[in-house]
Amino acid sequence: MKASTDVAAPGPSVLDHVKIAIAALLVVAGLFGFYWFSALPMVARVLMVLGGLAAGAGVGWFSAPGQQLAAFGREAVAEVKKVVWPTRKESFQTAAAVFGFVVLMAIFLWAVDKTLEWGLYDLVLRWKR
Repeated sequence: MKASTDVAAPGPSVLDHVKIAIAALLVVAGLFGFYWFSALPMVARVLMVLGGLAAGAGVGWFSAPGQQLAAFGREAVAEVKKVVWPTRKESFQTAAAVFGFVVLMAIFLWAVDKTLEWGLYDLVLRWKR
């Protein structure tokens, strides 16, 4: 039996939990300010919410999970840059094929509907006489 040599990454520290809690409280404080100061102009209230979000994101950025999220974002952008996007001609050809198929399916379903209508109402039930 082989022992695993992979060591699991340690979880967030207590300090990271505190940072995330402070970040969440800052967001909640911005939302609280929006409703508490209802007499202020809407612009000021919205700025309170945006300020709370920005402060919470700033504090959360310096935690280990925040850094992991940032690294994930950088990796996702790098992967998107590797994608070979279709050309304009390929996009139009694919869109035309989809549109053509939709039209053909609409005609087919209309024909099936009319055939069933004729079969049920005219032949079986004799309602259209």
